[in-house]
Amino acid sequence: MRLNRLIDHTNLKPEATSSDIKKLVDEAIENDFYSVCVNSSFVKLIKDYNKDVKITAVVGFPLGAMATSAKAYETKCAIEDGANEIDMVIEIGRLKEKDYDYVIEDIKAVKEACGNNILKVIVETCLLTEEEIIKACDLAVKAGADFVKTSTGFSTDGAKAKNIATMRKTVGPNIGVKASGGIHTASEALEMVEAGASRIGASKSIEICAEDK
Repeated sequence: MRLNRLIDHTNLKPEATSSDIKKLVDEAIENDFYSVCVNSSFVKLIKDYNKDVKITAVVGFPLGAMATSAKAYETKCAIEDGANEIDMVIEIGRLKEKDYDYVIEDIKAVKEACGNNILKVIVETCLLTEEEIIKACDLAVKAGADFVKTSTGFSTDGAKAKNIATMRKTVGPNIGVKASGGIHTASEALEMVEAGASRIGASKSIEICAEDK
């Protein structure tokens, strides 16, 4: 298995410049990564720079704690600018207080704004119990998500194989599972794939693929 085609090559740093993002695109093309993953403000710049690369844009990032209408509008703008996939963050506090109607409607609004484009739902596993991870994944599937995703990489921890296994078991074989956050080596990436991940989000993609040859 070649890992490169599973990787969303990522730069979500707040200090990222246009030059950094263009370098990310060049690296993605050179290494045949699946997509680049960026903050939504960079989508148009990427589309103007290279129309061939697939673009994943994050929405409601990294906290997920903004109005649903704001997430939906950010999604609409990102899609109009040329994004192919959207990675949204759920409202974590609402999940923890069991306001499931809010969580599912939040996801549905973003999925509607996505249209036929892929939606990944970031549940931030490090802040959840196993029961909450299962519930978040269940709600994401019911709301029409195409993927569930472990982490933003901006919280207290990143992807763990045990959480990937829980997510895969919950969503079944037809929904994607993305492992993201703290994946730095090929062995770590392979551990996630073996646990059930079908996509990897990483900023250390070059190093991962250098080991994978």
